[in-house]
Amino acid sequence: MTAPGEHVVDVLVIGSGGGGMTAALAAHARGLDTLLIEKSQYFGGSTALSGGGIWVPRAPAQRREGYRPDPEEVVGYLRTITDGLVSEARLRQYVDAAPRMMEFLEATSAWFEFVWKPGYADYYPELPGGSALGSTINVPAMDLRDLGEEEQNLLAPLALAPKGIWLGPKDLRLFYQVRQNWRGKAVLVKLLWRMMRARVFGERMAAIGQSLAARLRLAMKQQGIPLWLDTPMTELITDDSGAVTGAMVLRDGVAQRISARGGVILATGGFDHDLDWRREHQPVLEHDWSFGNPLADGDGIRAGMRAGADTDLLDEAWWFPALCWPDGRLQFMLNERMMPSQFIVNGAGQRFVNEAAPYMDFAHAMIDGQRSGVEHIPCWLITDQRSFNRYVVAGHLPIPKIPGAPVPTGRRVPQAWLDSGVVKTGSSFGELATAIGVPADALRRTAQRFDELAHAGHDDDFNRGDSVYDNYYGDPTLPNPNLHPLGKPPYYAFRIILGDLGTSGGLRTDEFARALRSDDTVIEGLYAVGNASAAVMGRSYAGAGATIGPAMTFGYVAAGHIADRHNVKPSQSSTNLPGGNP
Repeated sequence: MTAPGEHVVDVLVIGSGGGGMTAALAAHARGLDTLLIEKSQYFGGSTALSGGGIWVPRAPAQRREGYRPDPEEVVGYLRTITDGLVSEARLRQYVDAAPRMMEFLEATSAWFEFVWKPGYADYYPELPGGSALGSTINVPAMDLRDLGEEEQNLLAPLALAPKGIWLGPKDLRLFYQVRQNWRGKAVLVKLLWRMMRARVFGERMAAIGQSLAARLRLAMKQQGIPLWLDTPMTELITDDSGAVTGAMVLRDGVAQRISARGGVILATGGFDHDLDWRREHQPVLEHDWSFGNPLADGDGIRAGMRAGADTDLLDEAWWFPALCWPDGRLQFMLNERMMPSQFIVNGAGQRFVNEAAPYMDFAHAMIDGQRSGVEHIPCWLITDQRSFNRYVVAGHLPIPKIPGAPVPTGRRVPQAWLDSGVVKTGSSFGELATAIGVPADALRRTAQRFDELAHAGHDDDFNRGDSVYDNYYGDPTLPNPNLHPLGKPPYYAFRIILGDLGTSGGLRTDEFARALRSDDTVIEGLYAVGNASAAVMGRSYAGAGATIGPAMTFGYVAAGHIADRHNVKPSQSSTNLPGGNP
């Protein structure tokens, strides 16, 4: 019997990012009465703020192009990079279920257009099972007007581009080559054309994570799956056996009980912005430098812990080196670390890592270095005037000055950058060393050694440029796309801090996304996916999209497991899905 004020469903999904919306779609397709709630007034979660890539080896989009990575080799690749931290069962489940998840979505709604453009390598392509072609799947750009009134409810990016400006993954790479080849210049022309179309036709085009989140929401609307915004979960409900049977929520400011006959799927994200909790497990952090969802504060993880769930990897995050401007605005440092004419030094004025390494590896080197007692947070990217005039650096476009341009242009480093303290300059390496507080002799020796290696064409110290991943945002006109000597002064130093895309530790789960206690017993009725769970990637990152891919996959897996436990047969609309039952 339903109590007054109680709402009863089969599946309650908490959190409206990629993992949560995929879980809701998969549960609904199995005939389960499904409700998705979101504490924010906006849907999309960290997915909407992301690059929108989905790492799925053997995805249908790959197979349509004739590319079929061997699943055993992919499992071996994941086994190597996770280094024993993740169970074999979880790794195999991911490799098996991820392609089926994408097949399911493609069969569920025409809004799902998944494409694969080879060339963005896995982050360790030289390892057995790694791919130089990559397994990152994307969605095309779309006009947000298709969302109708739901457009106002989509979580907007942290940094808004000028109207009409959007870049797909391939566009971005070519855009960084605006001074190297005609294709880079063509992207610049394309951006101007997009701006003009937006102004003339009123288009509101969006790509990457915005497009992915919008498509998931449109598919949910198409299937009639309810989404309650502004509905925070305050507590999980358990029965006498410890099983989770629902949740207490606040809706319109009123407490309401939601009972879930089949289970609760936590897709609430990490604890990105709970700095006190993060400092407890990540003591190197001094500031909130996370790019994650502003409302990701770990409430779902805490609720799971109160229900008896164990945690893992709370000391980890999806680290990403960044710039932090005085107003608190964060800016990724990605392509800059692959530029040829630059090197990065710690507080001792020495290089300490392959600057072009995957961002998790680079950040781990910063953390390990900081723990050694030498300052690595921040560290400094050293470059020269020639490089500044040739490559995109910190969003500066290396073209003649355009008054009123939406991004910095021209030959000079903006004075505001120098005034901020984020960028320092010097007419010699000695002067620059003084400006950034490192030993002058050490910085001069580091620069001399780097130039020697660059002239020789190989980085004997850190092997920068040996991986095709390193080369992706490098200069394709050079023999080694990641190496070139520094030229004449002035020299510049950019202050790099330890940013992240969100935390990657959370509730410990099994291969069905079920929450586990410390003794490895299962908490019946409780599932966790995405950043609410301890990452299936362990302390590593397989390739672009290795956060969203697992979130969506284990959302799909959790919904299927609930349906199987309750012997729910697929609904008529999903009976003949190519991916089989979720």
